[in-house]
Amino acid sequence: MLRRHLLTAAPAVIVAAPRRAAAADRTPFTEAAFATAQAAGRSILIEVTAPWCPTCRAQKPHVDAVAADPRMRDAILFTVDFDSQKDVLRLLNVRSQSTLIAFRGREERGRATGITDGAAIRELLFRAV
Repeated sequence: MLRRHLLTAAPAVIVAAPRRAAAADRTPFTEAAFATAQAAGRSILIEVTAPWCPTCRAQKPHVDAVAADPRMRDAILFTVDFDSQKDVLRLLNVRSQSTLIAFRGREERGRATGITDGAAIRELLFRAV
């Protein structure tokens, strides 16, 4: 009887437990959201990816690790799809997938294309803080 009670109570405990939010908000890029984040002086990370890109796949765990860092709790991570958001590529002057850009407000603080070294990605993206 106790076992049955514990098994039925377990889902309620899981649902009631506070969810640990990622430090940086990950959101698809829109000009309006980007302008709002810049005006607020937020730390902004931009990740230009393509689903077919092996370099983008290699970058993702490193970008995710930076986004999860507590220092990025007020940051926003915008994702840009290289294949479908050509207007955004022009706006940001991006010519290739696997491009990472760090902003602090309106100031661009770093940019790199094709890097997969975790330390280099962290160093680049933490320039936004």
